Amino acid sequence: MPEIDGIEVLKILKENPVTKEIPVIALTAHAMCGDEEKFLKAGCSGYVSKPIDILKLKSMIAEFIS
Repeated sequence: MPEIDGIEVLKILKENPVTKEIPVIALTAHAMCGDEEKFLKAGCSGYVSKPIDILKLKSMIAEFIS
């Protein structure tokens, strides 16, 4: 995202009482070493990097909506 990164968006969502309980799955095309840990520490419920494993993503989504 050109003006704000995913961690900043996540921070905004987690600070808002209306959105703080919504599970967030980080999807990234530019996976770097340590990114998964960084996103999970920041409050993401899951992390998937491209190429996306559809079964893994579906499993995560199913877990969060059940």
